[in-house]
Amino acid sequence: VNHVELVRKARGAEMPASFWTDPLIYQGGSDSFIAPRDPIRTVDEALGVDMEGEVAVVVDDVPMGASLDAARAAIRLVMLVNDVTLRSLTAPELAKGFGFFQSKPSSAFSPVAVTPDELGEAWDGGKVNLPLLVDLNGKPFGRANAGVDMIFDFPALIVHAAKTRPLAAGTIIGSGTVSNKLDGGPGKPVSAGGAGYSCIAELRMIEIIEAGEPTTPFLGLGDIVRIEMKDRIGHSIFGAIEQKVEEYIR
Repeated sequence: VNHVELVRKARGAEMPASFWTDPLIYQGGSDSFIAPRDPIRTVDEALGVDMEGEVAVVVDDVPMGASLDAARAAIRLVMLVNDVTLRSLTAPELAKGFGFFQSKPSSAFSPVAVTPDELGEAWDGGKVNLPLLVDLNGKPFGRANAGVDMIFDFPALIVHAAKTRPLAAGTIIGSGTVSNKLDGGPGKPVSAGGAGYSCIAELRMIEIIEAGEPTTPFLGLGDIVRIEMKDRIGHSIFGAIEQKVEEYIR
């Protein structure tokens, strides 16, 4: 919710009270994924290519109207996601009142998905309490904790998704962009001692809020994004998503 709040604040939009009690979910494409080390291909840099570091779970069959306990029991695997977004297309699409489509191209997932028990104490039954490590061109960009400021945990998201339809085994539920506040504020870059960000859009939103305009560009050709999560002894749990932005050539 912190991610959504920042985006709305930057454009002067009020945060509906329901956002804190009712999850906001969209249905993404599931027919085409990017391999964890394959490039992010774009037809035009001007589309505002951005990474979104997230955690996701894969569920077993979930009946329509499932309870929280049933939703929690249905979680089979946990993994990481780069939910690639084309920022220049999001506002025009949302203005039509029908949600994302062209602005959400193919996503990439971590090389490994693990069962929740492999996370040990970092898994509390609903979320992963570890930092998500997001690097841009070899430098730390985000170190936000995936369990902090996650208003709706995975069971709550599953219940919401299954309210009016069953979910088939293999359904993927994403956490949304991992995002932390800082003392009630918008947070700080890693370079300034903060937890940083899991997407460029958040940093740009804070630049708008603080200075009136963004100065950080979205991803350009040749930029490299790396998304990973390590356990408390430094072991990579899911392997790393590492992707270079390239031009799409037909």
